[in-house]
Amino acid sequence: MRLLILFTCIWVVHVQAQQIPQYSQFSRNQFMANPAAAGVYDFIDVTVSGRWQWVGVADAPRTSYLAFSVPLKFKPVAYNPGIRTSNGPVQHPEIKTGKLKHTVGGQLVADQYGAFTKFSFSGTYALHLPMTKKINLAFGLKAGISNNSFNSDKAQVLSLINPTLPYDNTYATFSANNANKNIMDLHSGLYLYGKRFYLGVAGDQLTRDLVEFGTASANFNPQMHFNLMGGYTIPINESLTITPSFMAKYMSPAPVSIDFNVIADYNKMLWFGIGYRHTDALIGLVGMNLSNKFKLGYSYDFSISKFNNYSSGGHELTLGIMLGR
Repeated sequence: MRLLILFTCIWVVHVQAQQIPQYSQFSRNQFMANPAAAGVYDFIDVTVSGRWQWVGVADAPRTSYLAFSVPLKFKPVAYNPGIRTSNGPVQHPEIKTGKLKHTVGGQLVADQYGAFTKFSFSGTYALHLPMTKKINLAFGLKAGISNNSFNSDKAQVLSLINPTLPYDNTYATFSANNANKNIMDLHSGLYLYGKRFYLGVAGDQLTRDLVEFGTASANFNPQMHFNLMGGYTIPINESLTITPSFMAKYMSPAPVSIDFNVIADYNKMLWFGIGYRHTDALIGLVGMNLSNKFKLGYSYDFSISKFNNYSSGGHELTLGIMLGR
């Protein structure tokens, strides 16, 4: 029996049970997990991020993205030299509810894992409906194209019976024509939120490979992914709040994967916390508002699985740009 050894298949299917990127700072960048979360804030929100997982392991997953959302009734704020821009603490922007909102946005994601590389671009539309003055319900739709490719130089084929015959039908199929395919991606979500809570459900790759084009004969077999996330802010005193949050992810036939975060906000400008990814990692998170326009976040993943013997952990760095606050 021959075995095609692809780190990607082991990591994505068995360890993470995901074909799409995962993010340790999901509670701070919910738009990446749920398209309906676009437009929660009434300004242009731009996020740039890079994630390096399992540092020290060859061809470990690396993800970078650019995401933005723009409210359709956005009005630029005129410059006023009397407005403080840098002195003193800069507080988090407030979430506004109780009114109808329309938001458009987009995402550009580059994801490399083992021998596979995926580039995707998508556009988003979100409709926010006021349920009460303090609660909104948002519907979001994201559609785009992903380019999926296979790099045979990063794959290794071994024969368990006869090492002199390193051949595998799967490897040969993926190597043909560089195994390059473009696949339509469709994602949707619901997002219920207020100033102190949020609860959302979303589905990814809903059309699977219904629409695809390219010269490759390999089957990348995109699967539907679903996630449920929520969080609630608990005031401790005038300077400190605590927000526990969670995200549950499911892709058939893999088991459910669950992430937990507990984040403390100090003076509505500095945040820090801890997280736990079931059977995978402990996570440390920290971030702050650098100014009225820029915010920065960083997280470190400490592996608690067997990869701890081979990896020095994972890093995720996020820069947020807030235009028109």
